[in-house]
Amino acid sequence: MWQSRATLGAVYHAVSTGWAIPRAAIPAVLLQTGGGKRNGEIYVMERVPQHAGAETPLDMLNRPEGFFPFRPKDDGQAVLLVSKARTVALTVPRTTTSEDPDRLSAARTGRLELTLADGSRLSGSATIEMPQHHSRLLDYLNASAEPFFAITTESEVHLVNRAHVLYARPED
Repeated sequence: MWQSRATLGAVYHAVSTGWAIPRAAIPAVLLQTGGGKRNGEIYVMERVPQHAGAETPLDMLNRPEGFFPFRPKDDGQAVLLVSKARTVALTVPRTTTSEDPDRLSAARTGRLELTLADGSRLSGSATIEMPQHHSRLLDYLNASAEPFFAITTESEVHLVNRAHVLYARPED
C-alpha cells in the first residue's frame, strides 16, 4: 500500500512525540477461521468515553474498526493486525474486579454450550441484562447487532463472534 511522505511523517511524529492513546496489554488466546489457537496479547484503551474505567476486550472487539492489534507470544516483537470478521473467538482471563452489583442484580445468568463453525465447543454462562419478558438465551443471542458476545467460565471469558456460531444449546 502506498502512503505519501506527509502521511508517513505524521505517523512518525505521532509515535516519536508520544501522542498515542495509552493502552493496556491483556493476555489472550486467539481462534481464527484458519484454525489453530495462538497465545498472545491484545491491547485495550485505558479510558473510554462510554463508561468509567478501561475499555474491556468486548468493547474493543465491538468497535466498528475491522482489525485489532495482536502480539503473538511466540513471535517476539511482531504485532499482527487481525481481522475481526475472521476471528471466531478470543479468550481472556476473567478479572478479579467485581462488576457493578446493582446491574448484575437485575440480570439473569444462563448456561449454554456453543458449537462453533470449526466444530469446537464452548460452554459457559451468559449474563442476560434484558427485560424479564425477553430474558431467554434466544433473546440474548438475537438482541444485539454487535458481532461479539461473552460467555464466561470460572477462570476465562470467551468473546465469541456470532457469525461463527453454528448453534447454541441451553444447559439450564
